[in-house]
Amino acid sequence: MMLPFKVCCMLSPAEADLAIAAGALAVGLVGEMPNGPGLLTDDAIRTIADHVSARHGNKIWTTLLTSRTTGDAIADHIADTGVNSVQIVDDPAPGAYGGIRRAHPDIRIIQVIHVEGQSAVEAARHAAEEADFILLDSGKPSAPVRTFGGTGDVHDWSISRKIVEVLDKPVFLAGGLGPENIMDAVAAVRPHGVDICSGLRDKSRAYALVEAKLNAFAAQL
Repeated sequence: MMLPFKVCCMLSPAEADLAIAAGALAVGLVGEMPNGPGLLTDDAIRTIADHVSARHGNKIWTTLLTSRTTGDAIADHIADTGVNSVQIVDDPAPGAYGGIRRAHPDIRIIQVIHVEGQSAVEAARHAAEEADFILLDSGKPSAPVRTFGGTGDVHDWSISRKIVEVLDKPVFLAGGLGPENIMDAVAAVRPHGVDICSGLRDKSRAYALVEAKLNAFAAQL
């Protein structure tokens, strides 16, 4: 059975179709961020989310990446974009998860933990008390210029493996993955699923999704 995977940084309905045809469970739609590839307006996200929903219903996770942190702001972002899943890339404010669920009872909540060191283990444990899924990435929110993903960097997989072992929630692995290292990453971490963006994209073509890389990646899962 194929390992669940999400292809992030969708730029168009056509890219979403390619990802889903390759077997993706989820497509990532990047909202307003300080930086990073694939940033979309809310209207563009809704266009892609509506397209996927019309073809696949709720089966495919149309996943908003939001840097908002309060429950009301995240709930508004979900409403404005029409997605069925939300990936919170920053630390949520106290009570945020409850606020999101009151506004959107059926939403899937994916909390990103950026693995900058051993402190990520406790952060993941805390987030897993309320989030549905944990996603481990290589952003650097502690840096002077904060990043929340799409870096193409690999983090310390031994820390990610420990997080997988101590949590009772499904964990997705992201950060610097590609066709050339996905098998090693899965063997090292044993995640529930994986998430990829820059490893399948051509920077010289405005980060366009490369179908050959996508298919090579999916074939190994």
